[in-house]
Amino acid sequence: MAAYTFLFDPVAANEYEESFRWYEAQSIIAGDGFIIAVQEAIEAACTHPGRYRNTHKNLRELTLKKYPFNLIYYINEPVKQIVIVSIYHHKRNPKWKYKKPGKKL
Repeated sequence: MAAYTFLFDPVAANEYEESFRWYEAQSIIAGDGFIIAVQEAIEAACTHPGRYRNTHKNLRELTLKKYPFNLIYYINEPVKQIVIVSIYHHKRNPKWKYKKPGKKL
């Protein structure tokens, strides 16, 4: 099976950048580990996009290894792409997990 490509929604890209900066401020090793964990999650989602739990409408999610975040995405099947809509920290309010400013999911 051919792997899917991926695309970051601007909101997810911002969450990723902010989280990386926070971990990097703690230590370079933590920052690097966070990048690796996100890359591994993206690779897993691209390789087996339908494998991970469908949690809300058309959204799927998987938990990062060693970091308290979920990668939330949907599958754009016609173009064989996963669209990452959030890198969501577990301590954030769950009622906002699937709601994004100006977005209808």
